[in-house]
Amino acid sequence: MSHAIDVTRPSVARMYDWFLGGKDNYAADRRACAQLLKLAPSTRELVRGNRRFLRRVVRNLAEQHGVRQFLDHGCGLPTQDNVHQIVQRVDPSTRVVYIDNDPMVLAHGRALLEENDETAVIQEDMSDTDRIFGHKDVHRLIDFKRPVAALFVSVLHCLPDQLEPARLVQRVARRLAPGSFVVICQLTSDDAQVRADTTKFMCRTVSEWGRVRERREVETYFEDMDVLPPGLVDVSSWRADLGGVPRRQPREWFEYGGVARTR
Repeated sequence: MSHAIDVTRPSVARMYDWFLGGKDNYAADRRACAQLLKLAPSTRELVRGNRRFLRRVVRNLAEQHGVRQFLDHGCGLPTQDNVHQIVQRVDPSTRVVYIDNDPMVLAHGRALLEENDETAVIQEDMSDTDRIFGHKDVHRLIDFKRPVAALFVSVLHCLPDQLEPARLVQRVARRLAPGSFVVICQLTSDDAQVRADTTKFMCRTVSEWGRVRERREVETYFEDMDVLPPGLVDVSSWRADLGGVPRRQPREWFEYGGVARTR
């Protein structure tokens, strides 16, 4: 796996950073974001709503369900209120492992976590479950005999169909203790033309992309798990009582998903 940062080709992590108002992005990323906004003008709103969902869901899992271990697949670049910062305000002993294959994420994440012994960032492909679960930092921090929250937030659309995102989720879920949690959302659209156009653009633009999917496909990710209320939804509306800001109406595409408990 390369540790070199290619600034000439857009990165999903850096594009996401730009949409959140971050500074860890390059001209190629900004150009790609501008082009994507022409194709899907609600993208900035979608990205920010998705980040608010992540904050709500991890705080809820830590406060209401007592989760003290988190595996964040495809975590992206550090921003304000990262997972470890949110959950360690609930309990400083909470452990978090971030997983991403972008070398820039690794560099920035390790710098952020230099003095945090309860948190690690590892550079692995999120689809390689065996390598992730065998990683020394995962072994050091995560006790798989106890409940874990596995996060797949806005990342499964980066996987092509041949990597079978539904099977990836099931592989991870089977390795978790009963009563663990899986958090999933991915880009979806009810409009076949939007799905085709945005997928074509992203496949042409970034190095790693799968496709925008239909809601029924995302629902298969949750097989053999118990979905928590309010069910599977546009995640901008998930538990809005915890501080959500639902979009008035999903437009070109939206993040669809929710939270489930393993059996």
